[in-house]
Amino acid sequence: MPAARESLLDAAYTALARRPWPGVRMVDVAAAAGVSRQTLYNEFGSKDGLARALLRRETDGYLHGVERALAEEREPADRLAAVAAWTVGSARTNMLVRAALTGCWSERLPAPSRAAGSTSSVPAQRRADAGVPSAGELLALVRDRTVLALGGRGQVRDPDLARACESAVRLALSYVVAPAGNGDDPAELVRGAIGRWVAAK
Repeated sequence: MPAARESLLDAAYTALARRPWPGVRMVDVAAAAGVSRQTLYNEFGSKDGLARALLRRETDGYLHGVERALAEEREPADRLAAVAAWTVGSARTNMLVRAALTGCWSERLPAPSRAAGSTSSVPAQRRADAGVPSAGELLALVRDRTVLALGGRGQVRDPDLARACESAVRLALSYVVAPAGNGDDPAELVRGAIGRWVAAK
C-alpha cells in the first residue's frame, strides 16, 4: 500500500508543520490522507511507528538529494558546493532534516527512536523501526558518499579527501546552526575551500 503510506506520511508532515507532535492526532492524519484510521495503524502500528517512518523518509530524502547533488556536477569543488547548498537548503526548509543533521530535537518534534525487534509485516516499516542515523552517523554517511563520488570506486581512500569532504559538510552545517547575516553563500565558501585543496594536490 505504498500510495496510502506516502499520503499518510505527507499528512503527518503537514500536521507537524501546524502543531507540535504531541498534538498531532492519528485520526486527523488518517482523515487528511483520505484513509481509515485502521489503515494508518495497519501501516505504522502506532503513533511512534508513524514518527519513525516519517523521520526515516525525511533523512532518506536528504541522502538521496546528496547523491543527486554529487551526480549533477563534474568538478570536485562544484560537487562539494552542491552538497553544501543542498544541506543548507534542506535544513532551512525541513525541520526534521535540520534536527537530524544537528542533533537538536525539540519537544515540538517526534523524538528519534528504535523499535526493538520490529514485527511489522510492512518491509518499509521494519526499516523505519530500525531508527534514523544520529547526527554524527548522518554526517559520516554524507562524507562517505562524497568521498566515493570524488575518489572513484576501488581507489584507496585518501584521508585528506575524507577530511576535506567532512569539513565541507561541517562548514555547511555551521550555516544551518548559525546563519550568516552578511550574505555569504555557504556553497561558494565550500567551492573555494575545496578548490584550494584540489590545487594543493
